[in-house]
Amino acid sequence: MFLLHGTPGSRIGPCPRGSVLYRLGVRLITFDRPGYGRSDRLVGRTVAAAAADVEAIADALGLDRFSVVGRSGGGPHALACAALLPGRVTRVAVLVGLAPRAAEGLDWFGGMTPSNVKEYTVALAGRSRFADWLAPAAREIRTDPASLIAGLYAELPEDDRRMVANPGVRAMLLENYAEALRHSEDGWIDDAIAFCSPWGFELERITVPTLLWHGEKDRFSPIGHSRWLATRIPTATMKVEPDAAHFGALAVLPDVLPWLVGGEQAA
Repeated sequence: MFLLHGTPGSRIGPCPRGSVLYRLGVRLITFDRPGYGRSDRLVGRTVAAAAADVEAIADALGLDRFSVVGRSGGGPHALACAALLPGRVTRVAVLVGLAPRAAEGLDWFGGMTPSNVKEYTVALAGRSRFADWLAPAAREIRTDPASLIAGLYAELPEDDRRMVANPGVRAMLLENYAEALRHSEDGWIDDAIAFCSPWGFELERITVPTLLWHGEKDRFSPIGHSRWLATRIPTATMKVEPDAAHFGALAVLPDVLPWLVGGEQAA
């Protein structure tokens, strides 16, 4: 099973406990998207490019078939794998994911927190302008990863505040952010530009079982994005958690694993 991290994020982002993986017989594989952590940048990458990365890693490990789960910014990349690797991906789950920027009939910014609206608005202005805008924040996070959570705290719904106040979750998030930006903010820049550009595949090409999970109170990736995706992906099942928000995806991931390995229950 491949776990695709959020934005910004890295291979060491929050993941299920080893005992949970062992009980389910899951071999969990994570990696840094280009530009994050220890991965070289791939200038001009699209969302679709993630499928080639996953395929290359699977080939190197001798894996014929596998499931994929993407959280937040990893969601679009997980859908790329499902669409472009239909003979190899068995199931895909997207937790608090995004819809394409050009999603017809979707108010893409509707319900989104002001900081994310600003980020994606600047990204739409072009790579150079976005890089200049993001650089000061990225330097601050690189020096003090806790500044990212602190900067978002005023915009967090109560459920998210409880999640990031948990010492274990907070420690994992801080380690994840530090690793993501250890060398540069290139991965973050390229993610945002890719989300706001054509993704490079058609959602209608997805034929494997697809689970879309979303917290109804999410303000970073509003629930309307998953609802829109559910109308375009023929094999999609949507699960809504009324009391959860964005970081609720961290808690629900272990409950999604049995479905990803072939069971019929989902969170």
